[in-house]
Amino acid sequence: MPSLRLQRVQELLKRQIGEVIRREFPVSAAGLISVNDVGVSGDLHSATVFVSILGNAEQQKRGFGLLVKHRKRIQGLVAKSIILKYTPQLRFVLDESIARGNRVLAIIEELEPTLSQE
Repeated sequence: MPSLRLQRVQELLKRQIGEVIRREFPVSAAGLISVNDVGVSGDLHSATVFVSILGNAEQQKRGFGLLVKHRKRIQGLVAKSIILKYTPQLRFVLDESIARGNRVLAIIEELEPTLSQE
């Protein structure tokens, strides 16, 4: 369990990174990018940002490419807006947990009619 300070930094980074992404990347170009979670290392030198992108496959690919390409710019904008001793080096990871959850729900819905017939 992370410390209270670490949890507060994670939440602050999550909120601020989401704000920067919303401001910098138009939905029409990159899809709807949302920050699901941020994991920060104990020394606050690095952070893993879990993002999900709503849109078609092309928008998702382009959106994630934009995030990776503009990582340093996003990191700089976050550093200007929040005061931390160290601004963590950001690493973006595509979070597919929502898509996996939707797939599991679809499988359960497919199984329900067959179970009720038996």
